[in-house]
Order: sequence, then C-alpha cells, then structure tokens
Amino acid sequence: MRVISVIGSSNANEEEYEVAYQVGKELAKRNIAVVCGGRTGVMEAVCKGAKEEGGLTIGIMPSYDGHEANPYVDLKINTGMSWNRNPIVVASGDMVIAIGGHWGTLSEIAYALILGKYVVGYRTHDIGGIEKVNSPDEIIRKVEEFYGKGHQHP
Repeated sequence: MRVISVIGSSNANEEEYEVAYQVGKELAKRNIAVVCGGRTGVMEAVCKGAKEEGGLTIGIMPSYDGHEANPYVDLKINTGMSWNRNPIVVASGDMVIAIGGHWGTLSEIAYALILGKYVVGYRTHDIGGIEKVNSPDEIIRKVEEFYGKGHQHP
C-alpha cells in the first residue's frame, strides 16, 4: 500500500487546515494512505479529508493510550514517545508533505531529509531539500510524479 506522511502544525491556521483537508481528500481518491502525528490542526485536517473519501488514516501518537487522537484516525500507533515519535512519522511514509508548521514540523523535515525522503512543502520552513509548492493541486502533481517515477513503499 502506498503511504504518505503529512506533517504540520497542531495549531494550523484556516488556510493550512483547508490545504491539508484537500490534500487528504485527493490522496484517498488515489488509494494512498495518510500517516501523521494523529493530533489536531494539519494532522486532523488531512485525516478528515481522507476519511471523507474512504481513505485509511494512521496516527503515530505521542502517548501510550492515544487519548489525543483526532476523531478521523483509523489506526493509532501509541508510542509514549511524545515528540520523539517524529522520526517514526516520517519514516512510515514513502514521501513527506509538510504544510506550515513550527518546531515539531522542522524536526520532522530534518529527519525526513536525513532518511533521504522526498519532501514537498507548502508554506513551511525555508530550508534546502524541500520542494516548495503553492497549492493543493501542485502538491498532488508532485505526489503523482513521485509515484510515476516508480517509487514504491519497500
């Protein structure tokens, strides 16, 4: 199964929330599962969009019991690791989509780049190694190009 990591702020603004929601819908339409940190903001929005289209959502949770999971997470992976779960979030996807974000997102981007993951960023941190895009449509084009080049989950 194809799986994409979607990262971003738990305190997303309205625009970031809407972009993540649209991306979730489009990923699910393409039978691509979403993995994220499972909480609020960008994580909730991408899961909500994916669920509305019948997609699979996976939350890598910070707690041992997953109590903070947003209502759209299908599969909770309870880690008890707080932010130390961030490398697991990005390692679990074939590629990474970053939407906005703060320090946690920055750490996830760093881990993704260390792991050699392809990272697409929408209004996120301005650092090398991120392919910047300006719309949900551009994000989905990059996803299609990625999988079109034969990238698959190992």
